[in-house]
Amino acid sequence: MSSSEISRLERGGARTRSLAFTERVVEALGARLLVRVLWQGEELDRLLDRDHASLVDAMLRELQAYGWVAIPEATFQVYGERGSIDILAWHAATRTLLVIEIKSVVPDIQATVAGLDRKARLAPRVGEDRGWQATHVARLLVLPGDRTSRRRVAAFAATFDRALPARTTAVKRWLRAPSGAIAGILFLPNLPGTQSSQRVRR
Repeated sequence: MSSSEISRLERGGARTRSLAFTERVVEALGARLLVRVLWQGEELDRLLDRDHASLVDAMLRELQAYGWVAIPEATFQVYGERGSIDILAWHAATRTLLVIEIKSVVPDIQATVAGLDRKARLAPRVGEDRGWQATHVARLLVLPGDRTSRRRVAAFAATFDRALPARTTAVKRWLRAPSGAIAGILFLPNLPGTQSSQRVRR
């Protein structure tokens, strides 16, 4: 690529270049290009936030029924890394710490798996700050139990089976009586008011 093409891109001329060109430049910098399509702007964000909140609320009730202590949006700052865990749960009898990532739609696969792994690695320290000395650290990805989510997980079965092999039945059995650590995906049944759909004419 010529220096003039790069200069034009740096001056805000990305719209005049193809996506393939911009992606090549970004990859050369060791980064990734993400393109977002926003449907009805803020309304979509509100829908996603509402669906996420509904899943969090349902998961908190599930954990409470099984005797877990659960903290939503548990923030942390460990070794210079900061962030939040959707739900951090503690099972005192087995000294098990559970890191839960909740997604209302199946997200970027690599980013989700990497993020969950990072939070699980930091979780023992996060738990210690709350007085929890963990023997086991488990991780869980919670998704809506609709066909779209299941189909997307199936499409990337090799990745998910390696990173998060347990599925709903095994996960629920483990939640009732934790034994060691688990890594899995829990599909929660469709909840009232979630998973809004929009019919699109061709």
